[in-house]
Amino acid sequence: MKQQMQDGPVPLDVESYPVAPEGLHLEQVHVYVRHGERTPVRVRMSDPPASIPADWQMCNTAKSFHETVAGHSPAIDDGLWYRKVVENRCGKIAEGLCLLGELTDIGKKSTYSFGTALRSLYVDKLNFLPQKLEDERLTYFRSTNIARTIESMQHIVHGVYPPSACAPGTIPSIIIRNGVDENLVSNTLACKRLALLELQFAEAAVAVWNTRLEPLDKKVSKYIGGRPLRLDGTPRASGILDTVRSAAAHGFRVPPEFSDDNVIGLIEAAVTAEWFDIKSEDGRRLGMGRLLADAAEKMQRKTQFNSKDPTKLLVHTTHDSTLAALLCTFDVFDDKWPPFTSSVTFELFRKRTPASQQTNISGLRALSSLWRRQDEHYVRMRYKNKNMALPMCAEEGNHLPGSPEFCTLEAFQRRVGELTPRDWVGECFPRT
Repeated sequence: MKQQMQDGPVPLDVESYPVAPEGLHLEQVHVYVRHGERTPVRVRMSDPPASIPADWQMCNTAKSFHETVAGHSPAIDDGLWYRKVVENRCGKIAEGLCLLGELTDIGKKSTYSFGTALRSLYVDKLNFLPQKLEDERLTYFRSTNIARTIESMQHIVHGVYPPSACAPGTIPSIIIRNGVDENLVSNTLACKRLALLELQFAEAAVAVWNTRLEPLDKKVSKYIGGRPLRLDGTPRASGILDTVRSAAAHGFRVPPEFSDDNVIGLIEAAVTAEWFDIKSEDGRRLGMGRLLADAAEKMQRKTQFNSKDPTKLLVHTTHDSTLAALLCTFDVFDDKWPPFTSSVTFELFRKRTPASQQTNISGLRALSSLWRRQDEHYVRMRYKNKNMALPMCAEEGNHLPGSPEFCTLEAFQRRVGELTPRDWVGECFPRT
């Protein structure tokens, strides 16, 4: 049976976006988006019969730079022109040659399209953001310190607020943190205990899935030098999946076996179990706890200060592992590798309702009716253009009546509080 592999981008569906029920007003939007299409991070399956190219000439844009020269007065020399040129392992230079793991021209186009879709939705359709950006504090753009996520963010920002849609002097910032402070990924670099936990999860997946992958050897071993396809093999099953998905996304021919649902489906199930099947509370706390605490804190600040807190759209460019980890943490992962430019979104809504009619007694018991408006807040999580009904919000009182996808902010924050490490550095020390 053939299947259409989910190797391409997932466009943001503006037309079918489900408007919130009457009475709910959008207050803040948090977007976590995977970078656009890239080259594989390693050369795999380049020999016949797979013959997937080792060199990809798909990086033709943005190869020229104009950098300021330190120590030179602009009046003397305002900059230095140069071109970035990629040389392959044989010393050959080719126009548009990509580095391994580099965002390609297709990836730049898809992330720009994602940015224009954000603008179409939150500026044009919902009037949530202004047509022209006059206050940079309305937006928050942050990327991991990886070239492909930074470039993805550059194209997203250009789609949301290009220079023509920014007031003079208003320049959106792209925020980047040092690796030790990063929380947009499961930071195994700074958290040794998390690294050990993820290694244990991977080893457990190997024990379960390697035997299940054995029947595929007759079909796919010929494409990897006659070696068996295993989670811990050479190359690893995750690497094979990455190469096949990346190649297909760019229009390269891939071996027909990898279009067979019985083959690619089994590989994907094994790889997602190895990488993303994190059901332990400790793994979730150390992996995604700080990211979610950061988001919940910004939501809380918005509810407290309302218009005095101008931040409305927060976009983060990150990786497939982050999206899958967020979905796993809230128990809504579909066990499918997150495609390029797919996104997880948290939308914060406010509902104003008359809370009580109070009697004001003053002097001769003069009665006056005063209506005090009490705000209720809800969070909606979305992925692949679908609303996510979170299990933690399923109970009555934890969601908007009749709309289980709208989790109360209290229930959302309660779960985030459980996931937030009180002493992340201390908890990251390996336990003996």
